[in-house]
Amino acid sequence: MDWLQSTYPWLFEKIPVGWAAKQAVDWLKANARPFFDGISDSFGFLIDGTVSLIQWPHPLVIVGLFVALTWVLQRSWKLCALVLIGFLYILNQGYWEATTESLVLLFYSCLFCMAIGVPIGVAAAHRPRLYAAMSPVLDLMQTLPTFVYLIPAVVFFGLGMVPGLLATVIFVVPAPIRLTYLGISATPQALLEAATAFGATPRQRLWKVELPYALPQIMAGLTQTIMLSLSMVVIAAMVGANGLGTPVVRALGQNNSALGFESGMVIVVVAIMLDRMLRVAK
Repeated sequence: MDWLQSTYPWLFEKIPVGWAAKQAVDWLKANARPFFDGISDSFGFLIDGTVSLIQWPHPLVIVGLFVALTWVLQRSWKLCALVLIGFLYILNQGYWEATTESLVLLFYSCLFCMAIGVPIGVAAAHRPRLYAAMSPVLDLMQTLPTFVYLIPAVVFFGLGMVPGLLATVIFVVPAPIRLTYLGISATPQALLEAATAFGATPRQRLWKVELPYALPQIMAGLTQTIMLSLSMVVIAAMVGANGLGTPVVRALGQNNSALGFESGMVIVVVAIMLDRMLRVAK
């Protein structure tokens, strides 16, 4: 091995991955600071405004709206009672403000993930080469440790809800892309041929055949997006994002098992309520 290293020393040189990443980050910080500040200010204003809007009325008003939404989606008084009990439990534990902050973060992460993921999944289903090129990138996005996303997010956007939101979107967006791709590509060829035979255009086939057939998969992608986003709540709290992750991080730092279990149970209750509310759409 020594002779090989002495003969071909370039084979043993370290690939400058970290150096290249640092150079790219430094260049972006120096040349794109107004762009990142604009995004941070816009998203921060949007998130803070939504949180203030939800926290302005009495908590029972928001609880009533969620119960009514559950009835519209599920038509089940049992699930409405489950949602009501879940929110009453959150109020009893004193986590209402943290829950509303996490719900706002979940809402915008799901909104951005679905707005990005569904169109990309549809395009990938119609272009196999595009999906083949995207697949390694999606694998990388899902396997890369989530803490890695927080580093550039903090560097470019500072501390707060915005870096937590962007890190969540990057981590979660592969789920709706993959599930939308699976739903669209699984559309039976016979249905597509029948639609074509009746004179349907490609756009009509998409909206009237492929998307309705893929709707269960797309909604499964939405549920996955919600659950994965909720799992990022604790991690986002490490960069200053408010919400249910903050008491979990505080409990970890203080070795406070009571606080950790208490806040962890609230996160579980929120996950159960959201899952039951959207299960009708699967």
